[in-house]
Amino acid sequence: MPKKSNSAIKAYKKKDGKTYYMFKVYLGSDSMTGKPQYTTRRGFRSVKEAEIALARIQLEIANGKYQKRTYETYRELYEAWFKSYKSTVEESTLNKTTKYFEHHILPAIGDYRIEQLNVDICQRFVNKLHEKLVKARTVKAYASKVLDYAVIRNLINTNPFKLVEMPKKRAPKKSVNRVERNFYTKEELNKLLSLMKEETNRKAYVAIHVLAFTGMRKGELLALTWEDIDFEKKEMTINKAIARGLENTMYEKSTKTGVSRTISLDNETINLLQEWQIDLKNSLGRRFKKKKQLVLPNEDNSYLQPTKTRKWLNYVIEKYKLPPLTTHGLRHTHTSMLIEAGANMKQVQMRLGHSDIKTTMDIYTHLTAHAEKETVNLFADFLKS
Repeated sequence: MPKKSNSAIKAYKKKDGKTYYMFKVYLGSDSMTGKPQYTTRRGFRSVKEAEIALARIQLEIANGKYQKRTYETYRELYEAWFKSYKSTVEESTLNKTTKYFEHHILPAIGDYRIEQLNVDICQRFVNKLHEKLVKARTVKAYASKVLDYAVIRNLINTNPFKLVEMPKKRAPKKSVNRVERNFYTKEELNKLLSLMKEETNRKAYVAIHVLAFTGMRKGELLALTWEDIDFEKKEMTINKAIARGLENTMYEKSTKTGVSRTISLDNETINLLQEWQIDLKNSLGRRFKKKKQLVLPNEDNSYLQPTKTRKWLNYVIEKYKLPPLTTHGLRHTHTSMLIEAGANMKQVQMRLGHSDIKTTMDIYTHLTAHAEKETVNLFADFLKS
């Protein structure tokens, strides 16, 4: 004879068309009001799963150990955590965090009940992340923060993500010894700038030239105003940057390290910026601001989208079949040339605005490793010629 199903457990369907199970259980009367209290649990994938959860709650009630939970699912817990978290970080960081949860975490584990999340479920989630995402470790860390929040509030005893192991990194398709090249030689940079100068997009040329000759970050360049440039002293003060906030809005923030720096400018860059200022005044007319006028505004005299520099760079690189280079690669190029010209590590650190010299040294190691690799190739090619 088949076992009779528990009448407290009800089936229902979600928007995805799948059948899930739920139950409502009596907790007793409220000591203050005398009104009956209930708790509802839903999202169970089988009757058996719901029966086990119901039996556990009924046992806790009988032993006087049951505590009514405010949050049932991971998604509900995340929403509570997010309210606290959003006041602790910058808007650009909040924007990235939101995307991690919306695109990767919540679709995978958002509908799981808090007590249902165990090491096996969390491990499978991380394994799948690792297969498709470069930043799997970062996403896992954010997913774990929500359960840390639950532990602190005594909603669960332990965080299962703490026992999850990150899969080993997959071997790259290219040779392990190869160092990816994201900087130009002196000859390549001169060719790039020469070709961009011949193109009709003057703003693009100014942007790429300034990035290459100052080593400043893209966000710092797009936030640069004419007040930051002292033509007489031939100096530029870098004290802010732009970032992408919630709903893709652009806003001004401090530099990456939170510290401003003043760097010297060469004559060529000074002359170029003076010429560009005249062109900009002529094109903007009355819209040219006396204060806080951006050096590189968009058509509405507001912040340029950060993707612009990449598009400008890629257009010329693809058109003239130049070696690949990212916008950040111009910063590496500047670093490489400073070192080649004889600048010491401290000078490079100060000019680039690194918070500590270790960052500068790491970049230097990366660049010199590739340079050493190319030297060997040059020697081999010479012998064959």
